[in-house]
Amino acid sequence: MHRPHRVVSSQRKHLLTATWEGVPAVIYQTLLGGPFLTGYLLYLGAESREVGFVLAVTTFFNVIQILAAYLIQRLQYRKKSMIVFTILNRLMWGATGVIPFVFEEKWWIPTFLVMYMGAFITGTVSGILWTSIISDMVPAKIRGRYFGIRNTILNALGALVLFVGGVILDRYPGGMGFLILFIIAWIAIAANLTLFFFYPDPPFERSKERRFWPMVRKPLSDQPFIKSTLFLGAWLFLQTLVVPLYSYAMLDVLHISYSVMSIMTVVQTAIMMVGFYVWGNLNARFSNRTLLYWTLPLIAMSCMSWGLISILPIIPVLVLSHILLGAGVGGFNQLAFNFMIGDTPKGERPMFIAMYSAITGLASFLGPLIGGQVFKWMEDTPSWIQQYGFQTIVGVIMLLTAFTLGRKVLQAA
Repeated sequence: MHRPHRVVSSQRKHLLTATWEGVPAVIYQTLLGGPFLTGYLLYLGAESREVGFVLAVTTFFNVIQILAAYLIQRLQYRKKSMIVFTILNRLMWGATGVIPFVFEEKWWIPTFLVMYMGAFITGTVSGILWTSIISDMVPAKIRGRYFGIRNTILNALGALVLFVGGVILDRYPGGMGFLILFIIAWIAIAANLTLFFFYPDPPFERSKERRFWPMVRKPLSDQPFIKSTLFLGAWLFLQTLVVPLYSYAMLDVLHISYSVMSIMTVVQTAIMMVGFYVWGNLNARFSNRTLLYWTLPLIAMSCMSWGLISILPIIPVLVLSHILLGAGVGGFNQLAFNFMIGDTPKGERPMFIAMYSAITGLASFLGPLIGGQVFKWMEDTPSWIQQYGFQTIVGVIMLLTAFTLGRKVLQAA
């Protein structure tokens, strides 16, 4: 019997496009960011302070989103602008891979910093445009579940890419290994940019405000939103004092190999995959703020668990730390994103997103910057302080903050 072909709705096609677009995005982001970014910076000759600055500076540029949120109100087509800024972001970030072949060694780090900052200035603009479009593409009733499934799929791929990247760097140490990673990343960037052309350009519901300051005051006057955002900013400051520098501590302090470090990150990603699905389903029953609160103790205990290095072998402790981090950070990031696009008025959403990104971005900028400086100061301290002391102290502070201020702000909101 002949069966008619199933008609795929345009909405379903758009959601599939957004999922497929994430595949090459995860490949190039994994190979150019995270632990491989730290390794590449060390290869270029960076010190801990410079590593901390690079890990932090991308979030600092989120402040630009406030101006971008105001300017996009005047755009007729968000999609075209998103594609232009995305191309600029990808090209500048990918071009950092040719630095050792084009410049003298003394210029490697300064050139990287200029290109990297340029990439993420354009990335902040493309990011707010993408968030604005995707929030209109995904219906509110399936938002938690859709992003849970999407994040699970993409993080499974990310885990595989992490493992393969670690094997490549161990087999081809130094410049050759990083060249191979960048070649793969360049191919993924080309595929990623192509898929953006298949995105829709849904109608844009604009703010009722036309002037800059009244538009900025909208999120500032929303008490539940601004209180939650300020707390999350303070939390991210504490978190980013140590978590972004996990890779640095493993590579440069504990002298863990790239393969072992990649396995740790794969463990973290595997737990995040399960967490995305679980948190996404829980989001159908509980509010974003309530679930955000539940993620905080997990992240704090990830930092605290480094203290177990004093009595247990290093590898099992790092596995435990990354398990806790995967469960906590995966849920935190997904729920914070849903909080931005789901708990905010549609017409004012770009400015709400920008305000959240600016406040949390500034906090996330200062955290790794100060954390990198602290690691520099600790070079002459006893080895136990460098290996686990700082992480453990910050973890204790985070846990106390979660059970006091976190409970008051997020549970009451």
